Amino acid sequence: VQLVESGGGLVQPGGSLRLSCAASGFRFSIYAMSWYRQAPGKERESVATISRAGGSTNYADSVKERFTISRDNAKNTVYLQMNSLKPEDTAVYYCYVRLGILDYWGQGTQVTVSS
Repeated sequence: VQLVESGGGLVQPGGSLRLSCAASGFRFSIYAMSWYRQAPGKERESVATISRAGGSTNYADSVKERFTISRDNAKNTVYLQMNSLKPEDTAVYYCYVRLGILDYWGQGTQVTVSS
């Protein structure tokens, strides 16, 4: 199982970024996928989750109306579109999948929101 995130970077407050997570090594289309983030000195927290077909999504209250999770099962990729970014969104963002009783994480991608 491999989860490879990309798309992070430095952005000014109010800006946008789109994260991608390319998955391999498992049957991507039958599993829900999630994005988590971890800010310095804080615990890792759930940001967004999408069902296997993409018909159902859930978001942390702090990102509702600003972030959108989506997936392309033909490309084995899950995305996180982040708009109206705030300094408090600064964190390492991780892609996550639970396969049975096993948890898999990507290596993370840094998002820094600063002027």
